[in-house]
Amino acid sequence: MTRYSVQRLLFFLPVALLVSFITFFTVHLIPGDPARVLLGEEATPQTVAALRQQLGLNQALPVQFAIWLWLAIHGNLGQSIQFQQPVIELIGQRLPVTAELGFCSLILSLLIAFPLGIFAATHRNSWIDLVVNIFALLGTAIPSFVIGLLLLFLLAVSLRFFPPGGYVPFNQDPLGNIHDMILPVLTLSLGSIAVNMRQLRASMIEVLSQDYIRTARAKGVIERRVLYLHALRNAVLPVLTIVGIQIGAILAGTFVVESIFLWPGVGQLAVSSILAKDYPVVQGIVLLSAISYMLANLLVDLSYGLLNPQIRFHS
Repeated sequence: MTRYSVQRLLFFLPVALLVSFITFFTVHLIPGDPARVLLGEEATPQTVAALRQQLGLNQALPVQFAIWLWLAIHGNLGQSIQFQQPVIELIGQRLPVTAELGFCSLILSLLIAFPLGIFAATHRNSWIDLVVNIFALLGTAIPSFVIGLLLLFLLAVSLRFFPPGGYVPFNQDPLGNIHDMILPVLTLSLGSIAVNMRQLRASMIEVLSQDYIRTARAKGVIERRVLYLHALRNAVLPVLTIVGIQIGAILAGTFVVESIFLWPGVGQLAVSSILAKDYPVVQGIVLLSAISYMLANLLVDLSYGLLNPQIRFHS
Protein backbone atom coordinates (compact mmCIF):
# COMPACT_ATOMS: atom_id res chain seq x y z
CA MET A 1 0.00 0.00 0.00
CA THR A 2 2.92 2.35 0.67
CA ARG A 3 4.21 1.89 -2.87
CA TYR A 4 0.73 2.49 -4.24
CA SER A 5 0.42 5.72 -2.22
CA VAL A 6 3.77 7.00 -3.46
CA GLN A 7 2.82 6.25 -7.07
CA ARG A 8 -0.45 8.14 -6.68
CA LEU A 9 1.32 11.12 -5.10
CA LEU A 10 3.81 11.22 -7.97
CA PHE A 11 0.87 11.09 -10.39
CA PHE A 12 -0.34 14.36 -8.83
CA LEU A 13 2.44 16.33 -10.50
CA PRO A 14 1.51 15.85 -14.20
CA VAL A 15 -2.21 16.17 -13.40
CA ALA A 16 -1.67 19.44 -11.51
CA LEU A 17 0.51 20.71 -14.36
CA LEU A 18 -2.12 19.83 -16.97
CA VAL A 19 -4.90 21.45 -14.93
CA SER A 20 -2.81 24.59 -14.46
CA PHE A 21 -1.99 24.76 -18.17
CA ILE A 22 -5.62 24.40 -19.27
CA THR A 23 -6.88 26.85 -16.63
CA PHE A 24 -4.25 29.46 -17.42
CA PHE A 25 -5.01 29.66 -21.11
CA THR A 26 -8.78 29.29 -20.62
CA VAL A 27 -8.94 32.20 -18.16
CA HIS A 28 -6.96 34.39 -20.54
CA LEU A 29 -9.55 33.74 -23.24
CA ILE A 30 -12.15 35.66 -21.20
CA PRO A 31 -12.74 39.03 -22.86
CA GLY A 32 -11.48 42.06 -20.96
CA ASP A 33 -8.29 43.59 -19.68
CA PRO A 34 -7.42 43.35 -15.94
CA ALA A 35 -5.57 46.68 -16.14
CA ARG A 36 -8.63 48.35 -17.66
CA VAL A 37 -10.87 46.79 -14.99
CA LEU A 38 -8.65 48.12 -12.20
CA LEU A 39 -8.23 51.63 -13.62
CA GLY A 40 -11.75 52.09 -14.98
CA GLU A 41 -13.02 53.05 -18.39
CA GLU A 42 -11.84 56.65 -18.07
CA ALA A 43 -8.15 55.72 -17.78
CA THR A 44 -5.90 56.81 -20.61
CA PRO A 45 -4.25 54.21 -22.90
CA GLN A 46 -0.84 55.28 -21.59
CA THR A 47 -1.87 54.58 -17.99
CA VAL A 48 -3.34 51.21 -18.93
CA ALA A 49 -0.19 50.27 -20.86
CA ALA A 50 2.02 51.25 -17.91
CA LEU A 51 -0.04 49.10 -15.52
CA ARG A 52 0.02 46.16 -17.94
CA GLN A 53 3.80 46.37 -18.07
CA GLN A 54 3.98 46.60 -14.27
CA LEU A 55 1.78 43.48 -13.89
CA GLY A 56 3.64 41.58 -16.60
CA LEU A 57 0.54 41.30 -18.78
CA ASN A 58 2.28 42.63 -21.87
CA GLN A 59 4.38 39.47 -22.21
CA ALA A 60 3.38 36.51 -24.37
CA LEU A 61 1.07 33.98 -22.69
CA PRO A 62 3.61 31.10 -22.79
CA VAL A 63 6.14 33.39 -21.08
CA GLN A 64 3.60 34.38 -18.44
CA PHE A 65 2.73 30.73 -17.83
CA ALA A 66 6.38 29.71 -17.57
CA ILE A 67 7.04 32.46 -15.02
CA TRP A 68 3.97 31.48 -13.01
CA LEU A 69 4.90 27.79 -13.09
CA TRP A 70 8.47 28.47 -11.97
CA LEU A 71 7.20 30.55 -9.04
CA ALA A 72 4.52 27.96 -8.15
CA ILE A 73 7.14 25.20 -7.97
CA HIS A 74 8.89 27.31 -5.34
CA GLY A 75 5.67 27.85 -3.38
CA ASN A 76 4.80 31.25 -4.80
CA LEU A 77 1.44 31.51 -6.61
CA GLY A 78 2.01 35.13 -7.53
CA GLN A 79 0.47 38.44 -6.53
CA SER A 80 -3.23 39.23 -6.72
CA ILE A 81 -3.97 41.94 -9.29
CA GLN A 82 -7.15 43.02 -7.52
CA PHE A 83 -6.08 42.91 -3.85
CA GLN A 84 -2.32 43.43 -4.21
CA GLN A 85 -1.61 40.55 -1.83
CA PRO A 86 0.21 37.24 -2.28
CA VAL A 87 -2.24 34.67 -3.62
CA ILE A 88 -1.28 32.07 -1.01
CA GLU A 89 -1.91 34.56 1.78
CA LEU A 90 -5.23 35.60 0.25
CA ILE A 91 -6.46 32.02 -0.15
CA GLY A 92 -5.19 31.14 3.31
CA GLN A 93 -7.35 33.88 4.84
CA ARG A 94 -10.50 32.58 3.12
CA LEU A 95 -9.85 28.83 3.27
CA PRO A 96 -10.88 28.27 6.94
CA VAL A 97 -14.27 29.85 6.23
CA THR A 98 -14.88 27.56 3.24
CA ALA A 99 -13.51 24.55 5.13
CA GLU A 100 -15.95 25.20 7.98
CA LEU A 101 -18.88 25.36 5.56
CA GLY A 102 -17.77 22.30 3.59
CA PHE A 103 -16.99 20.17 6.66
CA CYS A 104 -20.34 20.91 8.33
CA SER A 105 -22.19 20.21 5.07
CA LEU A 106 -20.42 16.88 4.61
CA ILE A 107 -21.05 15.76 8.20
CA LEU A 108 -24.74 16.73 7.98
CA SER A 109 -25.03 14.86 4.69
CA LEU A 110 -23.60 11.65 6.15
CA LEU A 111 -25.60 11.88 9.39
CA ILE A 112 -28.87 12.11 7.45
CA ALA A 113 -28.10 9.96 4.40
CA PHE A 114 -26.81 6.88 6.21
CA PRO A 115 -29.81 6.22 8.54
CA LEU A 116 -32.35 7.03 5.82
CA GLY A 117 -30.54 4.94 3.20
CA ILE A 118 -30.30 1.91 5.51
CA PHE A 119 -33.91 2.29 6.65
CA ALA A 120 -35.17 2.58 3.06
CA ALA A 121 -33.21 -0.54 2.05
CA THR A 122 -34.55 -2.61 4.94
CA HIS A 123 -38.13 -1.39 4.30
CA ARG A 124 -38.07 -1.72 0.54
CA ASN A 125 -41.29 -0.81 -1.35
CA SER A 126 -42.84 0.72 1.76
CA TRP A 127 -44.24 4.25 1.92
CA ILE A 128 -41.06 5.37 3.71
CA ASP A 129 -38.99 3.98 0.85
CA LEU A 130 -41.21 5.89 -1.59
CA VAL A 131 -40.72 9.16 0.31
CA VAL A 132 -36.95 8.63 0.43
CA ASN A 133 -36.83 7.97 -3.32
CA ILE A 134 -38.88 11.07 -4.12
CA PHE A 135 -36.60 13.19 -1.93
CA ALA A 136 -33.51 11.67 -3.58
CA LEU A 137 -34.92 12.39 -7.03
CA LEU A 138 -35.72 16.02 -6.18
CA GLY A 139 -32.37 16.52 -4.43
CA THR A 140 -30.39 15.34 -7.45
CA ALA A 141 -32.58 17.16 -10.00
CA ILE A 142 -32.75 20.63 -8.42
CA PRO A 143 -29.52 22.70 -8.74
CA SER A 144 -27.95 24.04 -5.56
CA PHE A 145 -28.44 27.68 -6.56
CA VAL A 146 -32.21 27.07 -6.92
CA ILE A 147 -32.31 25.40 -3.49
CA GLY A 148 -30.34 28.30 -2.02
CA LEU A 149 -32.63 30.94 -3.49
CA LEU A 150 -35.74 29.05 -2.32
CA LEU A 151 -34.40 28.71 1.22
CA LEU A 152 -33.35 32.34 1.19
CA PHE A 153 -36.78 33.51 0.08
CA LEU A 154 -38.82 31.25 2.39
CA LEU A 155 -36.78 31.12 5.60
CA ALA A 156 -34.90 34.44 5.48
CA VAL A 157 -37.03 36.93 3.55
CA SER A 158 -40.59 35.70 4.17
CA LEU A 159 -40.43 34.04 7.61
CA ARG A 160 -37.26 35.80 8.83
CA PHE A 161 -36.06 32.79 10.79
CA PHE A 162 -32.49 33.28 9.57
CA PRO A 163 -30.41 36.20 8.31
CA PRO A 164 -30.29 36.57 4.51
CA GLY A 165 -26.49 36.48 4.53
CA GLY A 166 -23.31 37.33 6.33
CA TYR A 167 -20.72 35.57 8.44
CA VAL A 168 -19.61 35.78 12.06
CA PRO A 169 -16.43 33.90 13.11
CA PHE A 170 -17.01 31.11 15.62
CA ASN A 171 -14.45 32.49 18.08
CA GLN A 172 -16.30 35.82 18.22
CA ASP A 173 -19.90 34.59 18.48
CA PRO A 174 -20.44 30.80 18.48
CA LEU A 175 -24.24 30.99 18.44
CA GLY A 176 -24.24 33.67 15.75
CA ASN A 177 -21.84 31.59 13.67
CA ILE A 178 -24.10 28.52 13.87
CA HIS A 179 -27.19 30.61 13.14
CA ASP A 180 -25.62 32.18 10.05
CA MET A 181 -24.37 28.81 8.84
CA ILE A 182 -27.68 26.91 8.80
CA LEU A 183 -28.97 28.06 5.41
CA PRO A 184 -25.63 27.74 3.54
CA VAL A 185 -25.03 24.28 5.03
CA LEU A 186 -28.52 23.12 4.09
CA THR A 187 -28.08 24.43 0.56
CA LEU A 188 -24.71 22.74 0.10
CA SER A 189 -25.68 19.44 1.74
CA LEU A 190 -29.15 18.66 0.33
CA GLY A 191 -27.80 17.46 -3.01
CA SER A 192 -25.17 15.32 -1.27
CA ILE A 193 -27.78 13.86 1.07
CA ALA A 194 -29.91 12.78 -1.89
CA VAL A 195 -27.01 11.19 -3.80
CA ASN A 196 -25.49 9.41 -0.77
CA MET A 197 -28.85 8.16 0.42
CA ARG A 198 -29.81 6.78 -2.98
CA GLN A 199 -26.43 5.08 -3.48
CA LEU A 200 -26.41 3.55 0.00
CA ARG A 201 -29.96 2.25 -0.43
CA ALA A 202 -29.06 0.56 -3.72
CA SER A 203 -25.84 -0.91 -2.28
CA MET A 204 -27.57 -2.20 0.85
CA ILE A 205 -30.32 -3.88 -1.19
CA GLU A 206 -27.70 -5.62 -3.32
CA VAL A 207 -25.58 -6.71 -0.34
CA LEU A 208 -28.58 -7.94 1.70
CA SER A 209 -29.40 -10.38 -1.11
CA GLN A 210 -25.98 -12.04 -0.96
CA ASP A 211 -25.52 -15.63 0.27
CA TYR A 212 -23.28 -14.72 3.22
CA ILE A 213 -26.02 -12.46 4.62
CA ARG A 214 -28.56 -15.31 4.42
CA THR A 215 -26.02 -17.60 6.06
CA ALA A 216 -25.47 -15.16 8.91
CA ARG A 217 -29.20 -14.89 9.49
CA ALA A 218 -29.59 -18.68 9.34
CA LYS A 219 -26.94 -19.04 12.06
CA GLY A 220 -29.03 -16.83 14.32
CA VAL A 221 -26.91 -13.68 14.18
CA ILE A 222 -28.98 -10.76 15.47
CA GLU A 223 -30.33 -8.46 12.75
CA ARG A 224 -28.49 -5.37 14.00
CA ARG A 225 -25.16 -7.20 13.75
CA VAL A 226 -26.03 -8.46 10.27
CA LEU A 227 -26.87 -4.96 9.07
CA TYR A 228 -24.07 -2.93 10.60
CA LEU A 229 -21.20 -5.43 10.77
CA HIS A 230 -21.68 -7.65 7.73
CA ALA A 231 -23.78 -5.67 5.26
CA LEU A 232 -22.85 -2.03 5.85
CA ARG A 233 -19.08 -2.60 5.64
CA ASN A 234 -19.43 -3.78 2.05
CA ALA A 235 -22.33 -1.55 1.04
CA VAL A 236 -20.48 1.59 2.10
CA LEU A 237 -17.63 1.15 -0.41
CA PRO A 238 -19.49 2.63 -3.43
CA VAL A 239 -20.71 5.48 -1.22
CA LEU A 240 -17.14 6.29 -0.22
CA THR A 241 -16.26 6.87 -3.86
CA ILE A 242 -19.05 9.43 -4.16
CA VAL A 243 -18.09 11.05 -0.85
CA GLY A 244 -14.52 11.43 -2.13
CA ILE A 245 -15.82 13.26 -5.19
CA GLN A 246 -18.01 15.44 -2.96
CA ILE A 247 -15.05 16.37 -0.76
CA GLY A 248 -13.12 17.47 -3.81
CA ALA A 249 -16.16 19.33 -5.14
CA ILE A 250 -16.64 21.40 -1.99
CA LEU A 251 -14.74 24.34 -3.49
CA ALA A 252 -16.80 24.20 -6.68
CA GLY A 253 -20.04 23.98 -4.71
CA THR A 254 -19.21 26.94 -2.54
CA PHE A 255 -18.84 29.22 -5.57
CA VAL A 256 -22.62 29.54 -5.79
CA VAL A 257 -23.51 29.09 -2.12
CA GLU A 258 -21.04 31.68 -0.85
CA SER A 259 -22.17 34.17 -3.46
CA ILE A 260 -25.85 33.76 -2.50
CA PHE A 261 -25.32 34.01 1.25
CA LEU A 262 -22.40 36.49 1.23
CA TRP A 263 -20.09 33.92 2.81
CA PRO A 264 -16.54 35.34 2.68
CA GLY A 265 -14.77 32.16 1.62
CA VAL A 266 -12.73 30.87 -1.29
CA GLY A 267 -15.82 30.49 -3.49
CA GLN A 268 -16.76 34.17 -3.23
CA LEU A 269 -13.11 35.09 -3.77
CA ALA A 270 -13.08 33.02 -6.97
CA VAL A 271 -16.21 34.70 -8.32
CA SER A 272 -14.92 38.21 -7.63
CA SER A 273 -11.53 37.30 -9.11
CA ILE A 274 -13.10 35.97 -12.31
CA LEU A 275 -15.11 39.17 -12.72
CA ALA A 276 -12.00 41.29 -12.07
CA LYS A 277 -9.85 39.17 -14.42
CA ASP A 278 -7.53 38.44 -11.50
CA TYR A 279 -5.65 35.62 -13.23
CA PRO A 280 -3.22 34.63 -10.43
CA VAL A 281 -6.01 34.16 -7.87
CA VAL A 282 -8.19 32.14 -10.26
CA GLN A 283 -5.21 29.99 -11.17
CA GLY A 284 -4.36 29.39 -7.52
CA ILE A 285 -7.93 28.45 -6.57
CA VAL A 286 -8.29 26.03 -9.48
CA LEU A 287 -4.97 24.41 -8.59
CA LEU A 288 -6.14 24.08 -4.97
CA SER A 289 -9.42 22.53 -6.15
CA ALA A 290 -7.58 20.00 -8.35
CA ILE A 291 -5.29 18.99 -5.49
CA SER A 292 -8.33 18.61 -3.21
CA TYR A 293 -9.95 16.24 -5.71
CA MET A 294 -6.82 14.11 -5.99
CA LEU A 295 -6.14 13.92 -2.25
CA ALA A 296 -9.77 13.06 -1.51
CA ASN A 297 -9.73 10.22 -4.03
CA LEU A 298 -6.42 8.93 -2.67
CA LEU A 299 -7.86 8.83 0.86
CA VAL A 300 -10.95 7.01 -0.42
CA ASP A 301 -8.81 4.40 -2.22
CA LEU A 302 -6.76 3.80 0.92
CA SER A 303 -9.89 3.51 3.06
CA TYR A 304 -11.07 0.57 0.92
CA GLY A 305 -8.28 -1.56 2.30
CA LEU A 306 -9.20 -0.61 5.87
CA LEU A 307 -12.89 -1.43 5.48
CA ASN A 308 -12.34 -4.59 3.46
CA PRO A 309 -8.96 -6.33 4.08
CA GLN A 310 -9.56 -8.54 1.02
CA ILE A 311 -8.89 -5.52 -1.19
CA ARG A 312 -5.21 -5.27 -2.08
CA PHE A 313 -3.43 -2.61 -4.06
CA HIS A 314 -1.09 -3.75 -6.81
CA SER A 315 1.36 -1.59 -8.73
